[in-house]
Amino acid sequence: MNTVADKKRRLTTSAMIASIATEGQRVKPAPFGKSLVELAADREEIVGLTADLAKYTDLHLFAQAYPDRFFQMGMAEQLLMGAAGGMAKEGFIPFATTYAVFGTRRAYDFIHQVIAEENLNVKICCALPGLTTGYGPSHQATEDLATMRGIPGMTIVDPCDALDIEQAVPAIAAHQGPVYMRLLRGNVPLVLDEFDYKFELGKAKLLCEGNDVLIISSGFMTMRALEVVETLRADKISGGVLHCPTIKPLDETTIVDAVRVKTRLVVVAENHSVIGGLGEAVASALVRHRVQPTRIELAGLPDAFLDAGALPTLHDRYGISRDALARRIKGWLE
Repeated sequence: MNTVADKKRRLTTSAMIASIATEGQRVKPAPFGKSLVELAADREEIVGLTADLAKYTDLHLFAQAYPDRFFQMGMAEQLLMGAAGGMAKEGFIPFATTYAVFGTRRAYDFIHQVIAEENLNVKICCALPGLTTGYGPSHQATEDLATMRGIPGMTIVDPCDALDIEQAVPAIAAHQGPVYMRLLRGNVPLVLDEFDYKFELGKAKLLCEGNDVLIISSGFMTMRALEVVETLRADKISGGVLHCPTIKPLDETTIVDAVRVKTRLVVVAENHSVIGGLGEAVASALVRHRVQPTRIELAGLPDAFLDAGALPTLHDRYGISRDALARRIKGWLE
């Protein structure tokens, strides 16, 4: 059942870990956990592992439904990835969850050597990607996509909303090989159902068209992009949104076709550092395909260690809130 985001009259400490849903927005609770439970009912080879973060990655729902197939590894992310790799060798499909900073930084070598080098069927699903927590650089995985993009054979997914997550779970389970998926948890916004959207691994989707600017985006920045298009319309600026839920392999064909079809500003919006993420991947694709847009701008997070604080404040400070992104695009158009 859909619920509505709770109203918050003032920012408190809880705003550092608040839902990214705006006031009054439709949300669905724990789409990852619920989708995995449903999928596992018919797939006995699916197992769930976590590093002491079941409740905070929505994997606790899987633990409740299938206690014999759930493994609590404790605060030991390297062990988590090593064990997941071992289970995959025995024919299981492990879904391993933790926070993105711990999964990509602390356990990187184990993912690289144990899982990826042997192309094992492990699904790494990590919460708090990018700037989705206000607890400073120790918890802000602003470089996780860059880190994982460098691993050969690693499929990378950055879903936008609850619908994206629900559909991505069975898709990555069906994919043979390692997957890194950014995870939105708790009450997750629901927006893509209004666009007749269906997740397809490796495919980008044009959600709306516009003549003045094309926003290429991933993750919750697609939600922001759709909001910005509405904001810009009031100033008679026509914007389009191309959602790229799969970062690797990138759907270069759809991106190139969307950029070539019109002469307009191209903006790549992502909840990630401008170094090594979707922006640089898109720019590289356009160069290799010899596409020359009138102008391309990267609307990502700065190459810096970000501040701690309330998420709404930080999103505005670093240019990824609705109003901040709209201001940046207007400035680039001028």
